[in-house]
Amino acid sequence: MKKKYTITSKDKKDWIDFTKRLENIFDKDANFIKQNTSVNKIGKLDLHGLSLNQANKIVKKFIIESFEKGYKKILIITGKGLKSKVHKNPYLSEQMNILKYSVPEFIKNDEDLFEKINRISTADLKDGGEGAFYIFFKKVKKSIK
Repeated sequence: MKKKYTITSKDKKDWIDFTKRLENIFDKDANFIKQNTSVNKIGKLDLHGLSLNQANKIVKKFIIESFEKGYKKILIITGKGLKSKVHKNPYLSEQMNILKYSVPEFIKNDEDLFEKINRISTADLKDGGEGAFYIFFKKVKKSIK
């Protein structure tokens, strides 16, 4: 039978001192996110919990800002619509009232947005799969003066 380790007062003091200085610890996740958005130019927007009208307004603003900032690709997370109550209303289309279907249609039908976009595709499984999509931007043409 193994003997239980009892913590010494020195170990306890060291641990308390360590937890008081957490700002000195390198946060690899924060650095990865910062690096990913600045180097690879990938923006991310999560639309969970928004109405269709709210989502469309936010998406339009996000796409325009991301394009102007020089992002190459953005990720928009809509969710799969599994908790949607649309199926209980016989007068609403199940397919077109879920953000998953409606937001890409909104983007494709907005000429101002769609002229900035090269293509829209379903996200990789690690980024949300069927509940998210990527927008790949066209290259910004710099005017010669």
